[in-house]
Amino acid sequence: MDSKYNQLTREEEVIIVHKGTEQPYSGEYIKNKRAGIYLCKRCSTPLYSSEDKFDSHCGWPSFDDEIAGAIKNIPDEDGHRTEIVCANCEAHLGHVFYDEGFTAKETRHCVNSLSLSFTQDETRALKNAYFASGCFWGTEYHFTKAKGVMHTAVGFMGGHVDHPTYEQVCSKNTGHLETTQVEYDADMISYEDLIRLFFETHDFTQTDGQGPDIGPQYLSCIFYFDEEQFAIATKYINILRARGYNVATKIEPASTFWQAEDYHQQYYDNKGTTPYCHKYKPIF
Repeated sequence: MDSKYNQLTREEEVIIVHKGTEQPYSGEYIKNKRAGIYLCKRCSTPLYSSEDKFDSHCGWPSFDDEIAGAIKNIPDEDGHRTEIVCANCEAHLGHVFYDEGFTAKETRHCVNSLSLSFTQDETRALKNAYFASGCFWGTEYHFTKAKGVMHTAVGFMGGHVDHPTYEQVCSKNTGHLETTQVEYDADMISYEDLIRLFFETHDFTQTDGQGPDIGPQYLSCIFYFDEEQFAIATKYINILRARGYNVATKIEPASTFWQAEDYHQQYYDNKGTTPYCHKYKPIF
């Protein structure tokens, strides 16, 4: 490894040096909607702006433009595709395709997440919310669809064991709830919007779990950060109770969020399926 470049993991080297391809829907940046700049993993050269990223549903991050001079095109040996590499260090990024109709620029840079790193634009402060409503796969699925939600992750909150594994939580002895972290732009979506979506995508009257998923880790709960979040959560529980619902949802102060294993993240999007125990039902 050239000392002037960043050290790569074995998995990154397979992609960047040996021109491999990561599994579709496995990359870290497929669903990333945060504002910022994507850099070359090997040399940290800025390559793409988040403003040029779009969802092509192809299984890899897609961009319809690059930072000027950052990308070099190389015809593939098979004569059918065009490889894209970092113009500075020639790290393999992926391939570029044209005239597919995805955006007005008619360009799709199909890039491996492992070829990239990301620097967030700190001038656009995002807020966090944490919701538990049964299996976190289904909870996350619905929040990722909401405009203004910039990033989601699934994990565990509310227990008494540090760094819990999924298997430990499933043992029902750690006190954790399966929880979804929702990172959102408050200029695009409000906390009240998120609360309404939370109640409209699960059975908040169920006391022993969610749908067929029974156990203490599947209970309904809103984890709040401050008095404003607490007040809004309380407001909507009171609205629902006034409408005759027996609300089982708890309101608890947020504690440490322990992110679950990688294979749980964006589970349904990666599998190309939909939740079996979470459905959208308008209430408000």
